[in-house]
Amino acid sequence: MRYMLLFAGDQAEYDAMTPDDSKAMLGRVGEWWGKHSAAGTLVGGEQLQPPSTATTVRHQDGGGHLITDGPFIEAKEQIGGYAIVDVANLDEALDLAKTWPVGGSVEVRPLVPLDAH
Repeated sequence: MRYMLLFAGDQAEYDAMTPDDSKAMLGRVGEWWGKHSAAGTLVGGEQLQPPSTATTVRHQDGGGHLITDGPFIEAKEQIGGYAIVDVANLDEALDLAKTWPVGGSVEVRPLVPLDAH
């Protein structure tokens, strides 16, 4: 079964990191990514640009749209990236999320199979 792991953290904390701390963090993430890619459980994913680069399109009553700069919600934690994993069940997805080597949180959500539509 495929799950999406959504990695969230405080952008201000990342922005405040020294170059050495940032390099060390990205090294830990790279090791995690490589290990699970090699094992075949990590099948896709990307790091996202910072929330300041986001643009949101809101659908309005009456058919109009409101386009605003910034992320879709005001929150301290923002999604910084995601991974698509292929594991046997939710327990395996949760175990994988627990190994994420960086602070913040990991939201685990099952994907709807493409053939379910």
